[in-house]
Amino acid sequence: MGQISVELDKRLNSAVESMPAFPKSVQRILELTRDINCRPKDLVAVIEKDPVITIKVLKIVNSAYYGLPNKITSINQSAVFLGVNTLKNLALSFSTTGMLPKKNDAGFDIQHYLISSLVTANLVRSLGAQFAPGEIDPTDCYIAGLLHDFGKVVFAQCMSAEFNQALALSASDNLPLHKAEEAIIGADHTLVGAMLAKRWQFPDSLVDCIAGHHGPKYPTPLAECLLVGDLIAEGLGYDSKGNVSAGADEQTVPKRFGGDLDAVVAALGDLSKMIEEAKIFSQGEGS
Repeated sequence: MGQISVELDKRLNSAVESMPAFPKSVQRILELTRDINCRPKDLVAVIEKDPVITIKVLKIVNSAYYGLPNKITSINQSAVFLGVNTLKNLALSFSTTGMLPKKNDAGFDIQHYLISSLVTANLVRSLGAQFAPGEIDPTDCYIAGLLHDFGKVVFAQCMSAEFNQALALSASDNLPLHKAEEAIIGADHTLVGAMLAKRWQFPDSLVDCIAGHHGPKYPTPLAECLLVGDLIAEGLGYDSKGNVSAGADEQTVPKRFGGDLDAVVAALGDLSKMIEEAKIFSQGEGS
């Protein structure tokens, strides 16, 4: 992508500034989980102070998906049953869901976007554990997958007419969405998504990862796992309407994965559970 104009830069910054702030409770959860001395009860205490997340966690843990014989009534019980990592991922997922607009004028399918992001988050986390153990934090993997396409939401909400044109161009010309965005808007969702992640005060490594997820300039383990996770999600039909397949043949699977995407998918095993989990997590919004 070339240099953007001063006018476009102002418009993008204005769009990013109009988006909600990342919830302070979730920022605190992330701070705690990066502390090797963090105790589960510290995490529970933070979540319990957020009534919205608490209600959603209890809704999910008591759903038919888990099929518990007895109802769970507290976050502490949820932590014991789900484990700290799943509880943390639920909190992250619900915070993201809460920032999504219910509808937009661009015709962008928010529910499909959400499930796609959750599927990608699960994939990136699994890829990190299997192909880069000890090199990257599982939470960073999950966040990268969850937020990598949030720039599309910014466009849908704040630049809806142009984003609608980009969606139409992508579909009609079998063009990857990020290239259609560049043609219509002058910038793509990776740029505005990275701008938002920076505003949310995420680490530079994560910001760079979001900025380059259609072809990382800096091939870090996290960036490579996000690239491959995104490609696998697209192959499963979870591309958040991005039409990634049109450009998938341009992507080279990094050496750490053996260069064969089908072999990577096979190594991950049965993906149905993580897809079902993503669908369940996406239901945390609402009553």
